[in-house]
Amino acid sequence: MSPFVGVYQELLTETELRELVQQQATAPSYYFLRWSHQVSGIVDKLPDNFPSPEGQMFNCDRELRWKWQNEGYSVLVLSNTGEVLGFKSIIDDTEYPRKSENKSYWKTEQRPAYGYLTNETRFPRSLIYPQSLDVRNTSPNQPKLAQRYFIAKPTAMVHFVALTVDMPK
Repeated sequence: MSPFVGVYQELLTETELRELVQQQATAPSYYFLRWSHQVSGIVDKLPDNFPSPEGQMFNCDRELRWKWQNEGYSVLVLSNTGEVLGFKSIIDDTEYPRKSENKSYWKTEQRPAYGYLTNETRFPRSLIYPQSLDVRNTSPNQPKLAQRYFIAKPTAMVHFVALTVDMPK
């Protein structure tokens, strides 16, 4: 499958966003929610105070990002498994150059993502994430936190960095 970057074609209500996130969440999925005064950290279940003004859901196939925009939520998808129903490719937007009509405009590269150790002072509080996702954890058969770079082939420029989960082989 080829990588796909797209936006949902309309703004969503809270209920529609919840349904979309639950529809796209395949196990294991993780969430990172942001409010003006706090972040959730990386959690494996949707908190009761969902939705947040901004946030993301990610798994091994894709990342969904949402943001409140005056009248509803705009949603971006970064998929490694091809087009996602209901989303329009951003390559159709006039701000992006069209080098060709083929669907392989994007390529991806995946690398491990390292969370800060709890004894390192990087944030006022420790960033919350499941210890099982830590790439330094040597437990076998556990998914590990990773990042996926979405690179435009015509320019070799990284446009998006998505959180993802590296599944054990």
